[in-house]
Order: sequence, then C-alpha cells, then structure tokens
Amino acid sequence: MRVPYRKPGKFSQMKMDPLMTKEKFAELEDKLEKLKQKRPQAAAEVKRLAELGDFSENVEYQLAKGRLRGINNAILTLENQLNQAEIIAPIKNDKVQVGSVVTLKTENGMKKYQILGSAEANPQKGIISRNSPIGEALLGHTAGEVIKIRLASGEAEYKILKIE
Repeated sequence: MRVPYRKPGKFSQMKMDPLMTKEKFAELEDKLEKLKQKRPQAAAEVKRLAELGDFSENVEYQLAKGRLRGINNAILTLENQLNQAEIIAPIKNDKVQVGSVVTLKTENGMKKYQILGSAEANPQKGIISRNSPIGEALLGHTAGEVIKIRLASGEAEYKILKIE
C-alpha cells in the first residue's frame, strides 16, 4: 500500500515544546511502556500473516504492517519527547513564569490561569501555554501590573492580582 506524497505544510515540522510537569512526564512514560508491550504482539501478527504469502493481495498483512508501523512511530516520537523534556520546577517568585498560577481581573470578571508548556495546554481547565498570546504577555510581569493583550477578538486588558 502506497501513501500519497504530500508537501510538508507549515505545521508538519513543528518542534515539540520540551517543558512539562512531572505528572505529564510520568504519563508519557506510562504510554511508552504500554506501546512497547503491544509491539511484540503486533510483530508476531505481521510475521504470521507474512507466512501466508502473496503480499500484494494479503489485506490482513498490509493492515497489520500498518499497525506495527504506527506503534513504532509512536514509540520513537515519545522517546524523543521524553529525551528532550525539561521538567518545570516551581520556584516561588514575584514574577510570572512557566509553572505559575496567575489570578487576573478582566472586564468580564476574574480568571485564573496556570502557565505551562504547549503539551499540557487545556484552556477549558485554565491551563494555558507559555506560547499563547496571554501566556507570552504575562511572563515576567509582577502582581499589580496592568497588561494590554492584542487578541483575535480585539484588545483586552488584564490586571494581575495574585501569582502563586
């Protein structure tokens, strides 16, 4: 089975954000172990189906080989991500930094954000990336400062109330 060649887009070669918490690192390690446990079974299945012969019309073989390729690719990606990982060490500081929990006053009320790496961003839970417009604007500022941030919806004004 041949996969069509596609020109790489601007997001295809993006580097992974190496910053992550200990919890995220442990979660990725668990995921890697589970994939490594699946690999021997997938390889045995490919070997069993290869013995049936005639690879060109052996659909089960092609699917099993694709599954094995996917597992191997996921293992390599996770190993690379874990090797490059930088654990976020929370340091008590008066300035906003990666790992800080920031309480902000906005026009619509109060918001609380935790600033982490891109791998853990979840805006619904109040976790934003350090690379997001709000995260970038907050880094390095102290409590009491008013920050104007240019967003897609317009300009917003935030006042930093508390840094944890």
